Amino acid sequence: MNSLMIGLISILFTLLIYIAAIKLYKHYRYPFTFPLLVATIFIVSLFLIVGIQYETYYIGGQWIERLLGPAVVALAFPLYKQLHMLKSFFVPLIVGVLVGAVTGIISGIILADWLGYDEGIIYSMLPKSVTAPVAMDIAHTLGGIPSLTAVFVMFAGLGGAVLSPYCFRMFRLTNEVAKGVGIGTASHAIGTAKILETSEEAGAASSVAMIVSAVVVSIIGPLLVILLY
Repeated sequence: MNSLMIGLISILFTLLIYIAAIKLYKHYRYPFTFPLLVATIFIVSLFLIVGIQYETYYIGGQWIERLLGPAVVALAFPLYKQLHMLKSFFVPLIVGVLVGAVTGIISGIILADWLGYDEGIIYSMLPKSVTAPVAMDIAHTLGGIPSLTAVFVMFAGLGGAVLSPYCFRMFRLTNEVAKGVGIGTASHAIGTAKILETSEEAGAASSVAMIVSAVVVSIIGPLLVILLY
């Protein structure tokens, strides 16, 4: 089977699974039935059972991955619609993102160090809360493993999307801007897409947080590595 056919099958298979996951989510709307989570678990489990290699799937999967950039850019629309709100909360929003970004970096370093991982893994985990294209570039610059960073980014995104409703409820967080800053800083585009389902205001704040966080982490991350290692 040639590469073109494998690529088309990979794309079609992914789309069918994701459409099925969306239909499931419409009937059973719970955080743990989030379509991206369900589709990811199903595809990974199937590949492990059947024995399909990731490299084979990625022949077509890479074309889906390339749509991540346009998808992130599309988040600028709710950002534009909520521009007046963002101006009103500019200072607390920036401060919240700075604190969240630094916390995300330090938590990754502490967790990897506590588990006894080597520096390559630590550098790969450091930008876990940043959107994938930026995180992978940061990891590559630091000497980490970009493909491993992509996995950590996926876990951070899905974790935030699934657990954020419980966290908001636990800490009695009701302010939409605060929710957006938290989810955008910790869970990048996946979390932003999730919170847009419930609030455009929170989605706009999350978009800003995601962008500012990417800039902050790309600057602070290497500095912390120089200081600590």
